[in-house]
Amino acid sequence: MEDNKIIELYWKRDESAIDESNKKYGNYCRTIAYNILRLKEDCDECVNDTWHNAWRVIPPEKPNKLQLFFGRITRNLALDRYSYNKAQKRNNDLETAIDEYYECIPNGMASVEDELILKKLINTFLEGLDSRARIIFLRRYWYALTVQEIAKKMSMSESHVSVILHRTRNQFKDYLKKEGISV
Repeated sequence: MEDNKIIELYWKRDESAIDESNKKYGNYCRTIAYNILRLKEDCDECVNDTWHNAWRVIPPEKPNKLQLFFGRITRNLALDRYSYNKAQKRNNDLETAIDEYYECIPNGMASVEDELILKKLINTFLEGLDSRARIIFLRRYWYALTVQEIAKKMSMSESHVSVILHRTRNQFKDYLKKEGISV
């Protein structure tokens, strides 16, 4: 089913919108949640919560890209669940990815306007990267894949992936500084 038809179902408050969303984007959302949580039960719960959250915000929201909309909800839910689980055990791969990413962006409480500016700057930065660096950066910091998983998927050595990530993070920091954003 096409995205605009799924959105119409949400606007009509037709519960089949959830089934259609799950059919089309369930695996995508499960992959995002699993990459962060590494537990099937928690992953399934996040995906179910994704559909519940989508039901609550559509309407009034009308997403332009449904896949990215669901992906963002799932990722945020999984990160929240990860924080909740963090007290019991530690996922060093995800902790490292989060720490690396937060080294590049401003800390502290940001206003909505500041967050929108940062979002635009991140998108502009990513558009300026060559496709390989962009894919590696997104797989690490959006999809939360390990360096090992990225290396395997891209047929590269782990050290090569690490070097690309390090250089890209440094470029990102320099770009933000040039744009007047202090890290």
